[in-house]
Amino acid sequence: MNLMLFAIPIFFLLIGIEFLISRFHQQELYRFNDAISNISCGISQQVLSVFIKSLTLGLYAYFYHLSPLRIPTTWWSYLILFLAIDGLYYWFHRYSHEINIFWGAHVVHHQSEDYNLSVALRQSAFQSLISGVFYLPLAFLGFDPISFLLINTLQTLYQFWIHTETIDKLPQWFEYVFNTPSHHRVHHGQNPEYIDKNHGGTLIIFDRIFGTFQAEKATVVYGVTKPLSTWNPIWANLDYYKDLGSTFIHTSKWSDKLRLLFEKPGWRPVEAGGPLLPPPIQRSEQIKYHTIIPNGLSVYIAIHYLLLLLGTTFFLATLSKEQNIFSLPILTTIAFILWSVASFGLSADKRRLGFWLELSRLLLFPIFLHLLYINNNFIYFKGIILLIHLISMVYFRRFKNILNH
Repeated sequence: MNLMLFAIPIFFLLIGIEFLISRFHQQELYRFNDAISNISCGISQQVLSVFIKSLTLGLYAYFYHLSPLRIPTTWWSYLILFLAIDGLYYWFHRYSHEINIFWGAHVVHHQSEDYNLSVALRQSAFQSLISGVFYLPLAFLGFDPISFLLINTLQTLYQFWIHTETIDKLPQWFEYVFNTPSHHRVHHGQNPEYIDKNHGGTLIIFDRIFGTFQAEKATVVYGVTKPLSTWNPIWANLDYYKDLGSTFIHTSKWSDKLRLLFEKPGWRPVEAGGPLLPPPIQRSEQIKYHTIIPNGLSVYIAIHYLLLLLGTTFFLATLSKEQNIFSLPILTTIAFILWSVASFGLSADKRRLGFWLELSRLLLFPIFLHLLYINNNFIYFKGIILLIHLISMVYFRRFKNILNH
């Protein structure tokens, strides 16, 4: 967790550099609403990982202590662990594309119709519940939890830089062994020939071995075959399961219900219309989800989003392992963070619910901050927050007629 927190400033520095490069070359790699939505999914994943990481790492440690085996901590054990984690990640990632109920957790990462470094931060809030199970054999083999967490985090960090269009093909030997921007662009494509290809994490050799490799040839069309059509990161994590649940309920045969959960995405029983096949699509034909909001609202969201980023980073950085993660201050703080990202997303969608969510957030947050974090040392900080929120309430009311969908 600390490694990931230390990496956050570097992530945003690189996002800024990529944005400037795209503007210099007159490329439209970034859209404000899309980038905010991507980062909001990352924020949601990070704050909910307070609970999920405790569960998955606790489970890993439990099975490690049950095992009689112990792998010594040496350079060669780290190398073996790296290869093992990358191999297991390949199978987790591949099955996340090939099993319907797993795809519901992973689809969040693929919903953006753009491709830039902010997409790397677009992560599912629940995916770790699935991936954690795939790594349990390493605990049985005797790889200690700290070594596992270190290598697993480094493997995750590696995957940040491959989410870009600003880097073309790299030297052939590197492209053959490692996952690269070119390989991962293919993975994010909804072109029929690109679907379910290039599942590797750090290495691409597992795709070459198991027949899921595809070189980048045709221009990539990003996104999923059923567009999300909202900037709300909370709904992004629920949308696919809503559709899956609806089909499950209306499927009469229990054998078909089970198949629906474990077949590939797009499979449906005959009574529900049969399998959905993705139609061929060209980048020039793609109509991206887009909303036009006033510049004043964009500036408002940007300012409050920066405050949210700073507050969330401070919250995660100051959590200690001695704290009760189910205490009222922690639960309420996480609820307010999720409330905030939903409010910003719905406001960018121009939804009426976004207006009322944001007004109520501005009203209630200073109150809860004062009640839950009673500390005289923060009296001036609380006063500044209260002033910012009062001014924001007056300013935000001007957008009531715009947020009317």
